[in-house]
Formats: sequence, C-alpha cells, structure tokens
Amino acid sequence: MQTLYRWAAAALLAAAAAAPAAAQDTTRGVRIGLTYGAGTRPGVIVLPVAGPGGDSIAAILRRDLDYGDRVTLIGEEATGAAESARAGAGGRVNYPLFGRLGAVAVVQVAQTATGAQVTLHDVGLERVAEQQSFPIPAGFGSPQWRMAVHGVADEMERWITGVRGIAQTRVLFVRAGRVYVIDSDGANERPLTDEESASSPAWHPDGRHIAYSSQSDAGTRIHVRDLATGQVRAVTATPGPLNITPIFSPDGRSLVYAHGRDDEANLVLVPALGQGAARRVTVSRGAQANVSPSFSPDGRRIAYTSDRSGHPEVYISDIDGTNAELLTPFAFGDQYYRSNPDWSPDGRAIAFMSQIDGRFQVMTINLRTRAIRQHSSEGINEDPSWAPDGRHLVFTSNRTGVKQLYVLDVESGRVRQLTRAGGVRLPAWSPYSGTAQ
Repeated sequence: MQTLYRWAAAALLAAAAAAPAAAQDTTRGVRIGLTYGAGTRPGVIVLPVAGPGGDSIAAILRRDLDYGDRVTLIGEEATGAAESARAGAGGRVNYPLFGRLGAVAVVQVAQTATGAQVTLHDVGLERVAEQQSFPIPAGFGSPQWRMAVHGVADEMERWITGVRGIAQTRVLFVRAGRVYVIDSDGANERPLTDEESASSPAWHPDGRHIAYSSQSDAGTRIHVRDLATGQVRAVTATPGPLNITPIFSPDGRSLVYAHGRDDEANLVLVPALGQGAARRVTVSRGAQANVSPSFSPDGRRIAYTSDRSGHPEVYISDIDGTNAELLTPFAFGDQYYRSNPDWSPDGRAIAFMSQIDGRFQVMTINLRTRAIRQHSSEGINEDPSWAPDGRHLVFTSNRTGVKQLYVLDVESGRVRQLTRAGGVRLPAWSPYSGTAQ
C-alpha cells in the first residue's frame, strides 16, 4: 500500500486522536480619508465605552483590532489620558493630543437602545471619517452578542485599512473524533457532531453548512450538516473503504472528496446540497492516491495531494482533472513529503505542510514566482487553513507538548494560541459568511 494511502487511512480517519505612524505623515495610505505611510501600521485609539458592558465592548474591539495585525493599538494608559483631556475640553475631541500620542484614527463608541453608534475620527484631518449604527442583540456576553461586537470590529478595520477584519469568523476542528467550532478569538468552543469518528471538516461558502467524513465498521462516508437545523445528509449513499477530505466549491454548488478502495483513491465531484451522480476528477494509474483537495478562488482549478511520483506531493489541475502539474518539486532539506494544500482566498499562494528533518512544518508557495516560505520550525506543525483575509493561517502544533490550534500572521510572523484543550487537528477557517449559527 502506498505511503499516501497509509497516511490518509491513519491520519485522516483516526477516531481518536511596528511602530505607530506619525500624525504629520502626509503620504497617502491605503484607506480613503486617512493619511499614513503605505506599508505602516496606523496607530489607533479605542476610547472607553460608557454604560453597562461598555468595558467588555471596548476590550473586545481592542483585542480584535490587535489580532488583525494591520494596526497598532495605542496603550490604555495613553487612551485614558486622552479621554480625560477630551472630557476636560467639554467633550470635544482633542485631535492634537491624539496626534502626539501617535494615533492616526480614534474610535468612539456610544451604546444605543438597539446596539452601538460607532464614530471613526481622522486625527490628521481633525474630522469624522466614518459613522455608523450597528445592531447588537440583547444578552450581554452571549455568543450572538459577542459575534455582533466582532462584526463592529471588522467594519472598523475596513474603515481604517481598507481590508475587512476576521474577528467575525470561526474555525472548525476535530478532537476525539468530534467536529468542534470555536470563534476566531478562542471563545465559545463547542461540539457540532455527536459521532466519535468524524474527520476532515469543511465549510460551505454560506457558512451554514459543513461537510465531514465519518467512519464505521462498514467504512467511511461523507456527511453534510445544516448548522441551523442540525439536519444531516449522507452524500455517499453507502459506506465505502475510503471517502474522506471533502471540500465545497467556491460557488457552493459542488463537493469534491477522495473516494477509493484498497490502495487507490481518486477525487470525485458531486452536487453539494442535492442529489446527483459522482463525476471523477482524477484518474489513478495503478496504486495511487489523490486526496485533500482545495479549490482556487475562481473554482476553475484544484490543488490536491498525490503520490503519483512515488511520494506525496502537491499537484494542481483544472477542475476536470486535465492540465495537471507538480507544484512542489523537491527542495534541499525536504523529505519527499508535501501535503494538505489550502489555496489562499486571494489566489496568490497555497499553504501546505512539508516534512523537514522528520517533522512537518507549515509552508506557503507563491503561485506567481513559485517561491516557497517556511513559516514554522518549533515542534510539529500541520494542516494549515487560510482565513478569509488571505493573511492569516490556522494550523495545529505540538510546540507546548500537546496539539493545539495556533493562528499565524504570514506577513509579520506573529503567532497566537487559539485553543486551550489539547488533542486537536484538521482545522478549517470559515468564510466571512460563517457567522450566523
């Protein structure tokens, strides 16, 4: 049996197991209306929020902006001094003081009967740049309340940087054979499946459905679950020896997964939420396995792991299986094992894991230049999955002794731990729409 097939059966089916920008900088930045040097991280002050739960709102907004890695949060000591000065000036915004503290933007939040009114101040131009009212449901501290506040933070980040934040997203993962979900800041972890043999979860673009494989004595099958209703549909009518690693197409109409028997596996395509015959995407020649598909953002191409060269590598082909090409040629230090590709939402790169010195590490490859970057070195690091902003990756690592989820900013190299209970694997980051349930 080929190495890749053994890996697929064992690993995928196991049932258990910068400085603030100066306010005087007049270089046009990336955000309409705000001025800061291109490539810098603009300084931002989030003012205290009055009223019940205001401290929690301010704390969540500050943490979300910090986790976005695109701005520099001005410290609470400076924030308090600026707020005191504002109060002493009769409530007027003291733009010169904010500028001296290194702020390009100041965020002011006022709670309302139905949510919050958020005002973004442009410090350089000494004016209001944006203002909007946001609905926030009742139930302070509930998952729905927190998710609504995350949505405020994401829009604030878009106002400031031109890129929507990722706070209002979630991550699927597997622990002890069950699919779990966790918010992007590490809150509200909970199980989604009851069975103890689930693996390879994936999000539908609508954020309402997920797909995963499950194992029984009769074999494996692919399921699609509606997170709103809890209804589960079996995509594969009967269990088979190998039905694993499902992935939805970007338009949500199709589902691709690996199907096989004995030591041979191929990718097949079926309707995502309806019924229809399976269509083969890859064609094995002899004892080969093709698993772990990932769509390009336009849905026209697909990356996957194949051992057709005698060891696992990442390949790319058209969605009908034609024009296949090797993406990860041998590089010095590698041990002929590259797998688990994930295509970035902006289409520019593919993340994958590569075995180096006997341990898996997180890598990315630039699809234009084919330059490869190594993003991890401490411990064993596996299963990278892109956030919808195309800048952050979630992956598993045992760097603390047990497998946990970590989030990596590929531009700065900053890493933060996401989960606290160990034994996790196979993360999948939600699309922007994966916020309602």
